[in-house]
Amino acid sequence: MTNYKQLLGDVKTFIFDVDGVMTDGIVLLTAEGEMLRSMNVKDGYALQLAVKKGYRIIIISGGRCEAVRKRFQLLGVKDIFLGVSHKISVWQELMDRGDIDPMRTLYMGDDIPDFEVMEKVGVPACPADAVEEIKKISKYISSFNGGYGCVRDVLEQVMKVHGTWFNEDGFTW
Repeated sequence: MTNYKQLLGDVKTFIFDVDGVMTDGIVLLTAEGEMLRSMNVKDGYALQLAVKKGYRIIIISGGRCEAVRKRFQLLGVKDIFLGVSHKISVWQELMDRGDIDPMRTLYMGDDIPDFEVMEKVGVPACPADAVEEIKKISKYISSFNGGYGCVRDVLEQVMKVHGTWFNEDGFTW
């Protein structure tokens, strides 16, 4: 089996699920019915840096929270698909447009709705607390749980392989 670090050298596009990857999967409910989530600022730092470095970031989530959309827009992410019940349909749309190369794509998901797309990418990845079915098809399992730095983990590793993260002379940007 290929060492996952060898696979990272080809990655140019990242696709991320939100709940359970960008968040810890817990949703707090207010009396008004609003659903609140928390996100890791270190994941956010790595996301905005990846965008600045020219990596394509795509968000595909079943959730519909506009605050989530706003967060990603502030980080510079342009491809945000919310309220998606069948993630494979967004994947197929991207494939039909010729937008991405599947073998140069890393998809990080944590649960069954991510399975179909993860089977089609070059580097399927997941947080440490993903469900077993997702762990079985992942070529990389982060040592971090969802919402606790797993996104930064994969972004940082890819950018280090490419020499675009940080070097001993300081920031690379």
